[in-house]
Amino acid sequence: MSIDLEKIIKADLAHLIHPLHHLSDAKSPFVWVKGEGSTLWAADGREYIDGLAGLWNVTLGHGRKELAQAAAKQMEQLAFASSYTGQTNIPSVQLAERLSEKCYPPINHFFFTSGGGESNDSAIKTVRFFWINQGKPEKTKIISREYAYHGVTMGAMNATGLASYWPMFGGKLAGYIHIPSPYPYRYVSQDASVTQGRAAADELEKAILREGADTVAAFIAEPVQGAGGLIVPQADYFPRIREICDKYDVLLISDEVITGFGRTGKWFGLEHWNVQPDIMSFAKGITSGYLPLGGIGVADRIYKVMAEVPPERRWMHAFTYSAHPTCCAVALATLDILEREGLVEAAGHKGKRLLDGLKQLASLEHVGDVRGLGLMCGVELVEDKATKRPFPSARKLGARVLQECSRRGLVSRVKDDIFVLAPPFVVTDAEIDRIVNILAEAIPAAVKN
Repeated sequence: MSIDLEKIIKADLAHLIHPLHHLSDAKSPFVWVKGEGSTLWAADGREYIDGLAGLWNVTLGHGRKELAQAAAKQMEQLAFASSYTGQTNIPSVQLAERLSEKCYPPINHFFFTSGGGESNDSAIKTVRFFWINQGKPEKTKIISREYAYHGVTMGAMNATGLASYWPMFGGKLAGYIHIPSPYPYRYVSQDASVTQGRAAADELEKAILREGADTVAAFIAEPVQGAGGLIVPQADYFPRIREICDKYDVLLISDEVITGFGRTGKWFGLEHWNVQPDIMSFAKGITSGYLPLGGIGVADRIYKVMAEVPPERRWMHAFTYSAHPTCCAVALATLDILEREGLVEAAGHKGKRLLDGLKQLASLEHVGDVRGLGLMCGVELVEDKATKRPFPSARKLGARVLQECSRRGLVSRVKDDIFVLAPPFVVTDAEIDRIVNILAEAIPAAVKN
């Protein structure tokens, strides 16, 4: 295949609006043309390890013909049909049934979306619907955390705890509250009598009491915070969160858009702490990123309210592409592969190898913290280890490390000066070792420059 790279880049600059768009970032893009396993090829012929599995989502690796075949077979038979009330299709029914067997025991009912932002919007609307129909219409507030990422649709953007997403769209809407992240490397507890994890969880109780429990609808949290800096909570954090939610009659939404379907070495993230949510949002890994699909799963007690309201008070929420039959067919094939090849367990084993390798970098002068769970790992760089003082933002060290890594054949992502990794579950031991070696060279080179 002949590619006029200059023409492609020129057309890209002229016509395509990218996520987080600014032309200053689009002048020398990677133009991806092929993927296989954990490897991506750019149009200039160079190959790279895909250190972030696309955007956390290509869990099965690139080039899976089984998924292409599942999509083609479904498209030939029935590419699309509406799933509005009174209509359904077989792949979506089969997928909902399959998920009820895989998910947290209380969650047995599913609504499908096209992605994570839509899923979290759906979850937020659903908790408000639930409380209105419980005779508590004043319970509308959503509590989330600093460094949270829940998407950038208008509703989800307000739950996202990264303030840079708010100003350009009129600021944060009322009714969204943020509490500190548990962030083990940086959270400072004001209560020496309890563990750091419990103290961080108690921030939720303080917020509920401050706002009034009768006004708080839900707490939404990622089991492991991804885009906000790869933050793995303390072991006692989520059990205490569940206690607080139960105490004050607040619903717990688990944002499993990244952590769902094996990324942490278990099917779903909160399983690590034996905690069950009331609503789970998901996307990304459910189709290994091959087609857009997301959704929410709701607990039986929430669905009971949805099912028993009068028709005129129905759950007025919908998307054209909800329960898209082709996307659902690919999701079913994805689940088959995850099970058949034992890839959820593999993500746990390979994640340990990656984390153990990255911990060797702790001897480098500016590596302040190395953390991870399953195939989600982060390396936080600091100017001074003793004080945990970060580099000045103008230094843009994280961006420099990213650049040095790409020169050596590794692409991934940074959040400020935190380098994050989430390769496909099929990443090989040799590729894991190469990732570690590339970072070992790239970090000193970036600091030196």
